Amino acid sequence: MSEKMVGVLGGSGLYEMEGLEKIEAVSLKTPFGDPSDSYIVGRLDGVKVAFLPRHGRGHRIAPSFLNYRANIYGMKKLGVEWIIGVSAVGSMKESIRPGDMVIPDQLIDRTVARPSTFFSEGIVGHVSFADPFCPVLSQILYEAGKEAGATVRKNGTYLCMEGPQFSTRAESNLYRSWGVDVIGMTNLPEAKLAREAEICYATIAFATDYDCWHQEAGDVSIGDVLRILAQSAKTAKTTILRAVQMLPDQRSCVCSTALEHALITDKALIPEKTLKHLEPIIGKYIKGKSN
Repeated sequence: MSEKMVGVLGGSGLYEMEGLEKIEAVSLKTPFGDPSDSYIVGRLDGVKVAFLPRHGRGHRIAPSFLNYRANIYGMKKLGVEWIIGVSAVGSMKESIRPGDMVIPDQLIDRTVARPSTFFSEGIVGHVSFADPFCPVLSQILYEAGKEAGATVRKNGTYLCMEGPQFSTRAESNLYRSWGVDVIGMTNLPEAKLAREAEICYATIAFATDYDCWHQEAGDVSIGDVLRILAQSAKTAKTTILRAVQMLPDQRSCVCSTALEHALITDKALIPEKTLKHLEPIIGKYIKGKSN
């Protein structure tokens, strides 16, 4: 049985993972280009962890220009089976206050310019995505957040917008009419790609503002966002530390077998180059490919 390994995608406000020991910086090349930065691989309280600053060190890459495929592919290549995403979000409900933690269970995709699948260039796959976040990992993050002393909301819908601009007031009110709980810019296509790679994925979302629908609270201010992020980063790190210890040694969720019946292309017709590129993701399903 292989040792469990956890990936952490640090978002705005979380650029490093304190407590990591036996650290090694790993730079990877992928068929989809370079990841956002080097992966910082080490052990967090004995558990193997790969940390990647989603926007690069120094926050150099905007959400629309992140190489999501390379980031997730690199995690898969390293042997990661669980990914914890940490994200800053706007609250779309009065009851979710700035500083609160949300563990969403649903997504709405409003992005327009991001590749969101590994399956192109001669191969087609259709994974189930009805429940986009891993239920096992989400429950663990919820329990770990409570233990860390956070005000945590379990479940809710995360709307992923393109950005990098914040919403117009009309958009914000439209999304509220849909029943959306939080709004952010990064969870898609991360969740889609993680599911295709059979990696469990869940999010710790910290509300930093009320978007712009809440006129009494004022419009989104990057200064206020950064202040709340600084306060939330410590809570996120404590939550992750507790969560990695709570993960089971073996997975039994739907994420671990997402590709089992998803690949529909005749194996004999998949280009050799594509097979080589996707071997870390589809290798166990294409052994014995017809020539």
